[in-house]
Amino acid sequence: MRTHLCGNVNENIAGQSVVLCGWVARARDLGGLIFVGLRDHSGVLQVVVEPENSAAFAVAEKLRNEFCVRVTGQVRLRPESQWNPDMATGKVELLAETVEILTVSAPLPLLMSEEDGEEVRLKYRYLDLRRNRLQDNLRRRARLTRSIRRYLDGHDFLDIETPILTRATPEGARDYLVPSRAQPRSFFALPQSPQLFKQLLMMGGMDRYYQIARCFRDEDLRADRQPEFTQLDLEMAFVDEADVQAIAEGMLRATFRDVLGVELPGPFPRMSWSEAMQRFGSDKPDLRIGLELVTVCDAVRSVEFKVFSGPANDPGSRVAALRAPGAASLSRKQIDEYAAYAARYGARGLAWMKVNDPAAGLKGVQSPIAKFLDEAAVHGILDATGAAAGDLLFFGADTRPVVNAFMGALRLKVGRDLDLVEPGWRPLWVVDFPMFEFDPDEQRYYALHHPFTAPAQPDPESLRASPAGAVSRAYDMVLNGAEIGGGSIRIHDPALQQAVFDLLGIDETEARTRFGFLLEALRYGCPPHGGIAFGIDRIAALMCGEDSIREVIAFPKTTTAGCPLTGAPSVVDSQQLDELHIQLKPQQ
Repeated sequence: MRTHLCGNVNENIAGQSVVLCGWVARARDLGGLIFVGLRDHSGVLQVVVEPENSAAFAVAEKLRNEFCVRVTGQVRLRPESQWNPDMATGKVELLAETVEILTVSAPLPLLMSEEDGEEVRLKYRYLDLRRNRLQDNLRRRARLTRSIRRYLDGHDFLDIETPILTRATPEGARDYLVPSRAQPRSFFALPQSPQLFKQLLMMGGMDRYYQIARCFRDEDLRADRQPEFTQLDLEMAFVDEADVQAIAEGMLRATFRDVLGVELPGPFPRMSWSEAMQRFGSDKPDLRIGLELVTVCDAVRSVEFKVFSGPANDPGSRVAALRAPGAASLSRKQIDEYAAYAARYGARGLAWMKVNDPAAGLKGVQSPIAKFLDEAAVHGILDATGAAAGDLLFFGADTRPVVNAFMGALRLKVGRDLDLVEPGWRPLWVVDFPMFEFDPDEQRYYALHHPFTAPAQPDPESLRASPAGAVSRAYDMVLNGAEIGGGSIRIHDPALQQAVFDLLGIDETEARTRFGFLLEALRYGCPPHGGIAFGIDRIAALMCGEDSIREVIAFPKTTTAGCPLTGAPSVVDSQQLDELHIQLKPQQ
């Protein structure tokens, strides 16, 4: 039906006749001429319809936005004074010979612009997808997955599919359940990840596996979460951490080179989990922001201000300071807004100090808490933070997890507000994660990653003796403050796996019920193995400069896990429920 794409028409084919198909992006009747912006997936071209061509002009007069049309005509150069540098086709236009309406469009329910709200955009997603922004995003995402496959295929990985209908696995979120008609009162679970299957593939001798897999988690949503999402899964046999990281790092370099023409800096730095939490309050630090948290416990350990001295003398707590360079000019209202922001992340208060003259000690600072501090404390704080005249210091004092949470979030906000985010890409490997986290309320341990992650200490009895200090063989890939991938070396020793289950409070019966097939497989010569999973949606969003992964997914869900386009989830009729042996509770 067409000879060219709209976006590919340029001065090199001036004088040629072409046939184009697309949608009307705009139509302007200037009295003597009709100008039509004709759009397809490749771009927009200006079409001119002259009144001397009465048949084409009569059709063009009927055109409205999003009519689907076919146009034939001759490409001609625009006068130089009319060149449009904002359009790839801005030096040429098409003089229409025929205009054919393929289908008309009803009046549009949205503006087809950034002014449209998300709910209406998702309800009419097929219209929203015609916009250049989403067209570009999805094309870039396609280039990303194409590059990933090319790299892994070239490194002897096998692309192997794993089941979608499976059983529940321990991934830390609720499963989506699918009732079985053939086996009444039994349910499949949609996979939260292919974790157990990829380990079984290693036990099956596949050596190197990958899959761009659909995963499902029934959890509260936010900008970087969807109930169904896509991840790159890969697993390798007879490897250690360095082997997996080398493949992952090489793949990421190749994809950024292929998709964005960017050479990532290298080698990727490595940082322990404890260092990341101490310096940045986060296990996914954004290294583009040079601000760091500084522990000032030594300076305030003896002050009368119990808000500081209490946590400073508690091994499980900390007093941290954040230096905001040049921010002493902030008003009290602006500082209070930062306090309110920190409260959203658990802060019970946010102390601050303006530094006017660091050499003057206590007399050179301005702060509501200054009256509770002495000269030694102020000098200690200023020395530790390296504060200069005109700086503003924020303080967090509480248990370590609480301080890290709100001061880490505050660091990011201050960095962005003060325009301290450096351009470019800053990848980072975060390693040496704790093996377990302890819940004081339930008085039990939980796996920080998943229960199949190998500990750095391979002796089961040593692990049982000191679980609190155990370090795992897990690693996360962080890019510009976003965790884009995570993995580990897996447990391949049945005795070590049993020790981990025991520490997690998973008895033998529960273990057999939940993942007995994996435990059985461990008995038959399981190779040492490890892998990593990358969030395709998150990487695509970063590459496209989007804050939300919804902007790189063709048909995403809302924050309530609904689809305005299809009306899913929806009720089903009683006959289907009867076939599945399901009876609904009466509404309360």
